[in-house]
Amino acid sequence: QVQLVESGGGLVQPGGSLRLSCAASGSIFSKNIMGWFRQAPGEERDWVASVSDIGRTYYADSVKGRFTISRDNAMNSIYLQMNDLKPEDTGVYHCNIVRPNWRSYEYWGQGTQVTVSS
Repeated sequence: QVQLVESGGGLVQPGGSLRLSCAASGSIFSKNIMGWFRQAPGEERDWVASVSDIGRTYYADSVKGRFTISRDNAMNSIYLQMNDLKPEDTGVYHCNIVRPNWRSYEYWGQGTQVTVSS
């Protein structure tokens, strides 16, 4: 059964930091590129960052230099260290497999809310 559980969100002031975690079921995690996605209020979900099964990372331009994605294959988990947070980083953060058709996925976890505000 597919399962994704995100955690670690919260309310933080601009310039602050948060670390998000995602626990994935083994059937999803193994050998797949995993990533984080963000849905801002009133907007479509967007891709934020990805990490391959061997640790190669990719970032959206808007978060490059501020966010760091990582994974622990033994724990079937990925993480997103977010530093120097900005109000435009506000949204619900989800993790999932990264494939070209990700916009058509039917399954998403509950996500974790990140709010950046003073």
